[in-house]
Amino acid sequence: MNMFLTLAFLFFIGSILGWVLELFFRRIVSKGEWINPGFLVGPYLPLYGFGLCTFYLLSQINIDDGVIVVLIMMVSVTAIEYIAGLIFIKGMGVKLWDYSNNWGNVDGLICPLYTLFWGILGAIYYYLVSPYVLESLSWLEDNLAFSFFIGFFFGIIIIDTIYSTNLIVKVRKFALEKGLIVKYEELKSSILKQAVKNKEKYSFIFAIGNNVKIVEEHLNEYMKEQIKRTDKIKRTINLFIRDKVRLRRNESCSSKSKESKSNSEK
Repeated sequence: MNMFLTLAFLFFIGSILGWVLELFFRRIVSKGEWINPGFLVGPYLPLYGFGLCTFYLLSQINIDDGVIVVLIMMVSVTAIEYIAGLIFIKGMGVKLWDYSNNWGNVDGLICPLYTLFWGILGAIYYYLVSPYVLESLSWLEDNLAFSFFIGFFFGIIIIDTIYSTNLIVKVRKFALEKGLIVKYEELKSSILKQAVKNKEKYSFIFAIGNNVKIVEEHLNEYMKEQIKRTDKIKRTINLFIRDKVRLRRNESCSSKSKESKSNSEK
């Protein structure tokens, strides 16, 4: 079958399944909220689409040791994740994900923990899923009419990309003016909390909206939250330093008192 159609089909499957995975991960493990993951508004994450295509291509390598293949998959998709993150930070002033609190992270975009997750997904694909993918490709070859649906999917993604890029340009303008790097997930979470607080309707798909005034209002609220969080961290650090200084002074005074008492006894 045509390689382009094969990769397009895998990109379609990977993007949708990745979106579902991230949606439930945020709900159950990460934020405990139903937040639409990713940069686009639709139910798909291109990063996972590229990831599945990478898994498929690398699984075709003529290497007998599956462990080595999985390790290559893990490193390759981690590199894709890092490059994608840099593109958004440098080009848009937006962070789509943030691993800054994870050990061993690089620019908050990749870290050993999530690299391990990519390795686990690679192993699942190589040892468990790969045969079913080959079967689905065989089915697609016998049902080429489905390719029209894939074409429709890519048409939707193109429209979504134009819409979302227009939105993120507005976010970038605000970020540049305020000297911020906006964390997209936190911004969506902030909008959800504000909607609940003000008893307003919250749009899961169009969380940020595309009205300039509304976007600015959301970003101002988000910035206020960031300032409060930063101030709280600063206060915590100052209290910690103050307590340490006070403890050292007390220890120093106690030591001097003991020395004075010892000298007077002599």
